Amino acid sequence: MANDIEGLIQATKKAYGCKAVHIASIPVTETFQGRVVWKGVVEQFAIYHNKTERCYGWIAPSDDGKNETRYVTILGLPPIDSPLKAVQAFIASEIRKNKPAH
Repeated sequence: MANDIEGLIQATKKAYGCKAVHIASIPVTETFQGRVVWKGVVEQFAIYHNKTERCYGWIAPSDDGKNETRYVTILGLPPIDSPLKAVQAFIASEIRKNKPAH
């Protein structure tokens, strides 16, 4: 788990150009129509960024089908004000990304 947190700190630095300090590990379960659509632990970080003081992150399966580690990091910008909201934003972006064009 320490390696995952360090990886997320490095991913945050790379993505947003700022220092991150781990402050909490929060279990999150997101359901839709009575089914679990996401379950895991979201790491919460204090960050030194000009737009926000929070960032959320976790490890996700690679989106290209390979068995590589994918570090997901999401800034705590409105309306994302909690680990659950970060997960919901991620799910929505994954749905939009995978939706076929008409």
